Amino acid sequence: MSYMGIDIGTSACKAVVFDERGQLLSSAYREYPLSMPRPGYAELEPATVMEHCFAVIREAAAASPEAVRGIGISSQGEAFTPVDRQGRYLANAMVSFDTRATAVTGHWSEKIGRKKLYEITGHTAHPMFTLFKLLWLREHENAVFAAADQFLCFEDLLQFNLGLEPAMGWPLAGRTMLFDVTHHCWSDEIVDSCGLTAASLARPLRSGSIAGRIPAEIARMLSLPNDVIVVTGGHDQPCGALGAGVVSEGCAMYATGTVECICPAFSSPVLSSGLFNSNLCTYDYTLQNAYTTVAFSLTGGNILKWFRDEFGSAEVAEAERLGINPYERILGGMSRTPAQVMVLPHFTPTGTPYFDTTAEGAIIGLRLSTKKGEMLRALLEGVAFEMRLNIEILEHSGIRIDELRAIGGGARSALWTQLKSDVLNKPIKTVPITEAGCLGVAMLAFSAHTGESM
Repeated sequence: MSYMGIDIGTSACKAVVFDERGQLLSSAYREYPLSMPRPGYAELEPATVMEHCFAVIREAAAASPEAVRGIGISSQGEAFTPVDRQGRYLANAMVSFDTRATAVTGHWSEKIGRKKLYEITGHTAHPMFTLFKLLWLREHENAVFAAADQFLCFEDLLQFNLGLEPAMGWPLAGRTMLFDVTHHCWSDEIVDSCGLTAASLARPLRSGSIAGRIPAEIARMLSLPNDVIVVTGGHDQPCGALGAGVVSEGCAMYATGTVECICPAFSSPVLSSGLFNSNLCTYDYTLQNAYTTVAFSLTGGNILKWFRDEFGSAEVAEAERLGINPYERILGGMSRTPAQVMVLPHFTPTGTPYFDTTAEGAIIGLRLSTKKGEMLRALLEGVAFEMRLNIEILEHSGIRIDELRAIGGGARSALWTQLKSDVLNKPIKTVPITEAGCLGVAMLAFSAHTGESM
């Protein structure tokens, strides 16, 4: 028997099948376009995302030598799709870094009380969250808002398309800022203030709960056997942390992709003034009786992609000639000693601790003697120092981090991983399965199917 993990990201989706020992059996991957029709807008077309999700499920299931018995879903946070009673999509999904709700965020959060909102949801106000995107939709696209029967995030939207009553894992529900993270239910006060009811949203279930079984006709279309269970996973970062082996206090995932993110596990909610003032959230982890937070840089790995596109044409051409990954060639040219250049790594809106949607980056200390490899190191050091600041804030609030587990594309580079370890002064271990998000939710599916607790 085998178990499938599906990860629905901002730029692509993937499906990976694992056997009962966690060995990878098959995988499939599809990219989809991100639309940015106006400044501050960033959208995905839900029909395209669902079409690609079905394609990767079908491809990975057909290629697996063992029958898939369970599926878990890991999803990007915050983005939602308005769906009418006939199941039609009424608008595109606004992804995390869509900032059009900025104007409504401050006004509304002050009205209900910023501290009260934090105490209920574990999050501080920011236009990335579903709550404020919904308020923007109600104010600016009221016809769409009124016509919608449900507002579904991508985990529950996929379940809906698989023929199930939509459900989402608690870690994804937490990212909406509509969820009471202490009582594990939709907050009546917040939901009502948006003009919604709990029925407008998917069922929130603990990660690893069985949401349903795929109907036979849909299973056949996807090269799946009958009676495949679908279990709740949740937000992609805690799912990735589980797949990386973060199962106890003192350990945290360090993910490097488009966004750079640190995700630890701890045993009880921490709603301190230190975390509140630094915009560091507390919400459910993927294991029972555990919580997590996410410290992140939205610039993250984007900064290396920017360097590749603007300054790495020679390395890209050489990598193509040698048949290697261009990032391997670019990082190979990085200075081996600390840079004499300093970088303020705010090339996008900031993540934690600032939550500044208007920040701009800076490169300071350039000289005629500055080499390209030194500037590259300075860019990566800038992001690493931002993550160090986040870790120091977490530790001052009692969230201990002794060891980090590296996942994502950046984990493939020993040079980059060592740079991070040097800056953070923490040991960083790499894990054999880089698709940790898919592994994490496949583990949840295995646990639900076999009855083995996690």
